[in-house]
Amino acid sequence: RKSIVTAVHSAKSGHPGGSLSSADIFTYLYFEEMNIDPKNPKMEGRDRFVLSKGHVAPAYYSTLAERGFFPKEDLVTLRHTGSYLQGHPDMKHIPGVDMSSGSLGQGVSAAVGMAAAGKFDNKDYRVYTLTGDGEIQEGQIWEAAMWAGHRKLDNLVVIVDNNNLQIDGEIDKVCSPYPIDKKFEAFNFHVICVEDGNDMGQLKKAFDEAGEKWFVSKLYVGDYMNYDNPRLVVDRKQNLSELCGNVCQQHERFRAEIIRANEAGIKLVFLCEHGKGIEKLDDVLWWENPRAKKRV
Repeated sequence: RKSIVTAVHSAKSGHPGGSLSSADIFTYLYFEEMNIDPKNPKMEGRDRFVLSKGHVAPAYYSTLAERGFFPKEDLVTLRHTGSYLQGHPDMKHIPGVDMSSGSLGQGVSAAVGMAAAGKFDNKDYRVYTLTGDGEIQEGQIWEAAMWAGHRKLDNLVVIVDNNNLQIDGEIDKVCSPYPIDKKFEAFNFHVICVEDGNDMGQLKKAFDEAGEKWFVSKLYVGDYMNYDNPRLVVDRKQNLSELCGNVCQQHERFRAEIIRANEAGIKLVFLCEHGKGIEKLDDVLWWENPRAKKRV
């Protein structure tokens, strides 16, 4: 927050309000949640972030600087002639920026495209995008939401900074988008409401819940099953609850019973039906999530 105020004061212009209201969201994303490497900003398997409400660049730049993407001293050049830190994020000149943004309503569409590309390419990265409660008055937001919900982009996280303010006043008096949660639910989103977006504990709980909704990217079960088809492949269209159901193979039917599932991986035991009895195929299979942070 100090860096936000410093940068905006140096520029003598900018958007401090939305930057300050989203400061803790940025902090949690870049220091706890996202798989990123400041030393390798273009790392192929990195998580992506799109700042849809691009005018809160002071918060974005301050977070990137604190995380080590570029020197903190450069923040005082915000909006200065010749500076690479202009009023809206520029992916061509700023390390760590995945998408240029600023034209309100368009960032979510870009994030949806990134998430879809990840699906098409069978990549494990996730895409996060931050939008504003005033920005979601833009119709393009809902076109993107409709497409994302239809395509079941479970690798996409849309965050709405609900500070109830926009440039012309309170959002419910200008053009109310409420109820925001019900609208996203109507587009097949799993919605998590956070009472206080400046509370790290609540943010952690919300992102942990979002993590539990991850689909299995690929799960291979080896030859020990003695099937002609040596591998069971569970693709990312199947979530954990579906994984528990019966799976039809060439010769047998069996079910996967989840013993434990969390952000680190999935622990399963496979059971096969033989007449009236149930035979355990193998003791335990542990699928490790390569994106897990290995936190206790």
